[in-house]
Amino acid sequence: MKTQEVIDLASQYIDSLSGHIFDVLDISKPITVDAAVNLAKVISKLSPLVGNLIEFNTVELLNKQSEFSNLGQWQRQDPGFPDTIFVGKVQPTPGLEIKAWFPLATEITARFKDSQNHFQFDQTYVAILAWLPEKVIYGKPRIFGVGVVSGLSIAMARDSHYHNPPDYLVLEPEDTTLRTANLQQTNTNGYKFQGSIEEFLEAQKIVESWGIDGKLYQPTREYQLLMRQLLTRYTYRLDTNFAKLDRIVHPDIERFKQRVYNTEVAGMTIGQWNKLLSSRREESIKRTLQNYLEIREENIDELID
Repeated sequence: MKTQEVIDLASQYIDSLSGHIFDVLDISKPITVDAAVNLAKVISKLSPLVGNLIEFNTVELLNKQSEFSNLGQWQRQDPGFPDTIFVGKVQPTPGLEIKAWFPLATEITARFKDSQNHFQFDQTYVAILAWLPEKVIYGKPRIFGVGVVSGLSIAMARDSHYHNPPDYLVLEPEDTTLRTANLQQTNTNGYKFQGSIEEFLEAQKIVESWGIDGKLYQPTREYQLLMRQLLTRYTYRLDTNFAKLDRIVHPDIERFKQRVYNTEVAGMTIGQWNKLLSSRREESIKRTLQNYLEIREENIDELID
């Protein structure tokens, strides 16, 4: 079995998690409207915990499949990138980076900063698993959608989307191959121009001198040296929002997002729930949650008893 075949097979099994309920934690139903509103505001904070649970369960699921048993096994890397790799006879080593997404949040906040140079064999894929409590804001975590996307394609889409010298530079990490594993750098970073108009016009002329393909992103050492000259000569700001998966306009990720947002749960689509709960329309939120949860304020004392 080849690397791509291992990843394709693993993707099919991960996709089967769609609809799966994790019986590992259970959020109680709120008994008042105010409690429901507050819960809706903070429920996303569970995403890191649920993400780890999803990661554990995904590795266990894959290792239960007989197709993999004679070739090796999936192993978690904590810390490390990607989250899990297939250790065995298949080379280059297949890997999966697992990202949990809570679709009632404003966006997919997970970042993908690893360099194109680490995916030259397209051996690592990103699995995005959208989850919500089974009853929207309470109940057990449930997977509402799964998307598996090539890590190389994400890195290329990211770099093409952001890179626009001299206004915006995407820089590869320095060569750290001689360092120990825990000190090696693999992440790209984005830098936004902060100089004067005169300096910008000057920098534009430098970029024009690079030739007709000078603005096309290249992860090569030669091209990176050109950009580092700009970074050294002019003022740039490190972009802390760089590489968020929701902002790189990757077509497969965009289709996956839309599929999740169009999924209906409790009488509305997830997209409609997102729009409502992220709005500032407190009365509409209260009214909707009160109707959905069938909370009657006059019976609160009875519920508490």
